[in-house]
Amino acid sequence: MGGDGAPGAAVAGALEAVHEVGIPVTLVGPIKKLRREVGRFKFMPHGLELVDATDVIGMKDPPTSVLRRKRNSSLSVCAELVRDGKAAAMVTCGNTGAAWLAAKSALGMIEGVDRPALAAILPRLDSHTLVLDVGANMECKPHQLVQFAVMGSFYAESVMGVKEPRVGLMSVGEEGNKGGPKVREQYRVLSEAGIHFVGNVEGRDVFVGDVDVIVCDGFTGNVILKVAEGLGEMVVGMLREEAGRSPVYGAGLLMAKGAFRNLKRKVDYSEYGGAPLLGVNGPCLIGHGRSTAKAIRNAVRVADSYAASGVIERIGEKILEVLDAPVGEADNHNA
Repeated sequence: MGGDGAPGAAVAGALEAVHEVGIPVTLVGPIKKLRREVGRFKFMPHGLELVDATDVIGMKDPPTSVLRRKRNSSLSVCAELVRDGKAAAMVTCGNTGAAWLAAKSALGMIEGVDRPALAAILPRLDSHTLVLDVGANMECKPHQLVQFAVMGSFYAESVMGVKEPRVGLMSVGEEGNKGGPKVREQYRVLSEAGIHFVGNVEGRDVFVGDVDVIVCDGFTGNVILKVAEGLGEMVVGMLREEAGRSPVYGAGLLMAKGAFRNLKRKVDYSEYGGAPLLGVNGPCLIGHGRSTAKAIRNAVRVADSYAASGVIERIGEKILEVLDAPVGEADNHNA
């Protein structure tokens, strides 16, 4: 029931996931609205199930509504289905804060993890970069960034297929002494955390660097994410505008149609479906508010891979290992 195109985009994307990808989907929301929306389509594939939830959390509702005024919301019911083993993963394009609370309340946290982190997959010149956090935590302590680094590293390896992911810390320079006292302390803790930490990285490294995972606080990460989305849309829009100005440019662009299509695919957020909410004890993906049916279908596909990867168990084991190390104990004590 979340997102600008709800419930139409979600239902259409779910039908595509069932019909084209072969992944069973449970749609959660007010049952009459769901039946009416599904009825617009000519087919009702085997593998699609509807579950009633009487309440809906709007984008303007306070996140705490999911725990107080609207306890039977589609977000809460969805998270409870995952908790009870009736669904493998949770996908939503709704209120991020409410989704965060619903998932945390129903599924709990991975042992040793303080807070969930929202991770975004961004295009890189030769591959992709996983950036976290991109909005769940505005401020982070050094030991929390270590947790993000561990979670991001295992997600990149298990779901994205990256061998030995390289982890960097977002800063204003590559040197270890760059940034304020807080950033320097984060650098020190990450250096001793037992992960493949390559040091500080800068904004340009998100798109052209030799790093697979970048950790930062949610304020910085959200700015990076929104700039990346805007830049991608601008590049595609400028190419179209130039093609329309001149027949020569238009002909050239037509000849390079395949390359243009590949470029558009790389900068299109809908190709990646959604951002995993790492740290909660169950797979959860949060999609863009503007998600189309295509984005929903891809989110379901990614959520299916996430659920089958076993990455949550691996994160739990590594987090406890890091906590047992002297640096983890010292940092937790100082925090």
